[in-house]
Amino acid sequence: MKLKKGDNVLIISGKDKGKRGVIEKAVPSENKIVVTGINIAKHHLKPSRKNPHGGIMDKLAPIEASNAVIICPHCTKPTRIGYKLIKDEKGGRKKIRSCKKCQESLN
Repeated sequence: MKLKKGDNVLIISGKDKGKRGVIEKAVPSENKIVVTGINIAKHHLKPSRKNPHGGIMDKLAPIEASNAVIICPHCTKPTRIGYKLIKDEKGGRKKIRSCKKCQESLN
């Protein structure tokens, strides 16, 4: 999965299509992400000592990672993610994420 925690994303499919948010949590094993303000579900609570009246609480639910596309911080456009190999300080190679439109680093 190419998306990571802290990335700005645009939702391209589903009930929240067109909205933007920041990834709070990524679950690579399930190919899902949790985005702030996106895919909010209602969670019903029974009365308890902590919450004596019970009630309905909003909860962030994960969405499929393929329904979101990253927004490049340099060109501020939705883009795909590519990879570049650069030399690091030890003489080896390092793989970094890059924008497919402006070729700038996304890290």
